[in-house]
Amino acid sequence: MKRLLLINSVIGFGSTGRIVLDIAKEYEADGYEAKIAYGRNMKVSSHLEKDVKKYGVRIGKDMDVYYHVLYTRLTDRHGLASKMATKKFLKWASEYDPDVLWMHNIHGYYINYEMLFDWIKSRPQMEVKWTLHDCWTFTGHCSHFAYVGCKKWGEECYACPQLAQYPQSKADNSRDNYRRKRAAFTGVKNLTIITPSNWLKENVEKSYLCGYPVEVKYNTVDKDVFKPVESTFKKDNGIENKKMILGVASLWNDRKGLKDFYKLSEMLDKDKFQIVLVGLSKDQVDEIAEKKLNIIGLERTSSVEELKKIYSAADVFANPTYEDTFPTVNMEAEACGTPVITYDTGGCKETIKSQDSKVIPQNVEALRNAICDMWTI
Repeated sequence: MKRLLLINSVIGFGSTGRIVLDIAKEYEADGYEAKIAYGRNMKVSSHLEKDVKKYGVRIGKDMDVYYHVLYTRLTDRHGLASKMATKKFLKWASEYDPDVLWMHNIHGYYINYEMLFDWIKSRPQMEVKWTLHDCWTFTGHCSHFAYVGCKKWGEECYACPQLAQYPQSKADNSRDNYRRKRAAFTGVKNLTIITPSNWLKENVEKSYLCGYPVEVKYNTVDKDVFKPVESTFKKDNGIENKKMILGVASLWNDRKGLKDFYKLSEMLDKDKFQIVLVGLSKDQVDEIAEKKLNIIGLERTSSVEELKKIYSAADVFANPTYEDTFPTVNMEAEACGTPVITYDTGGCKETIKSQDSKVIPQNVEALRNAICDMWTI
């Protein structure tokens, strides 16, 4: 029996965690044995717990992650800690002896990428796939650069303008990181890079990864899960007589459009519209209450059932993101029958399928106008 080994920062959690589970099941249906190596334990929906237990092989422990975070904060050498955890994992991986290795996010404070790629290069007979979900692989620090318009990664990173962004650090080793990543990630036989958008493919082909074949494989959502359902959300929150504008993110900040939602709440008629944001931190929920914004703020939910009821209740899904590779939330909203208004950022426009959805410039005025135009208000 052939064996597949997937590697990702998480399993069963978030979009990438669900993607690797789906791939494992697909390969298993084709007669493969499948395992998913992951780095961080996250709370998953109850219906996924059995799958996580079946496929999951954890790399390291919580303390390894905490140390990797600290090491990154102090040195800006993200992906270069976790040596003992990686050594132990690679011993297991050699014994498992996969025919196919399919990597996803190898950043996320859990694995040493130089050790991993030395191991990969020692196994030239192994088929290697690598799905990139962001730009971290070919930069000296950041996972996204569109917000600040940085193009240093095209030649060589230095003096990084985004040290305060993930993976956050007090030091600047962007030039050294760039060189070490380039040395580690190039020269692998039988490697194919997969991107979820043409936008990311075009950037990969401008980077030091340009020697590899690059395929675009759009992420999908399970329409047996994400579909229109009966929902009492608007009634439960006393907004039955208002148009509900929904925003969902796993992490809200200015880059995801949080400030644009704040501005939008002041621009729309409170008697006619209600903004609902899902995925906020407790501090952000408290801030919204203190500012008395026309926003219902909810913390992140791990329940898909709850989330699709919120999607189904919304009259429009707004995604004013300033940098994104291929936002799954747009597709989830459309699958639940809710039209999407999204900024023309990264691969956002590639997610839109519904004729009722709109792609607009990165401008909160344009967002307000697009929302009002839906009801000719």
